[in-house]
Amino acid sequence: MFAIIELGAKQFKVAPEQIFTAEKTGSIVGNTFDAKVLLLSDNNKVNIGSPALSGAKVTLKVLEDLKADKIHGFKYKKRKNYKRAWGHRQQMQKLQVVSING
Repeated sequence: MFAIIELGAKQFKVAPEQIFTAEKTGSIVGNTFDAKVLLLSDNNKVNIGSPALSGAKVTLKVLEDLKADKIHGFKYKKRKNYKRAWGHRQQMQKLQVVSING
């Protein structure tokens, strides 16, 4: 059994008890929340929503907050004395699939 869920603007293929990382959802560590289900597969039966399945539910638990690797950027224009460096570190959360109900 697996499901395809949407968190923010990204889609994830998840199975029961799976642990994965995603962008920060706004939930506090230890809390559970439901994700929007786009597709649900149970052995030979596949249900596809348009755009989401009604009645299907994937419950996720927030395990911890963390940060992704730092991304460095650098702009440079030769002979113009122009240099600009920047960096970004995305806020992430480690999530566990508690249950998939369809």
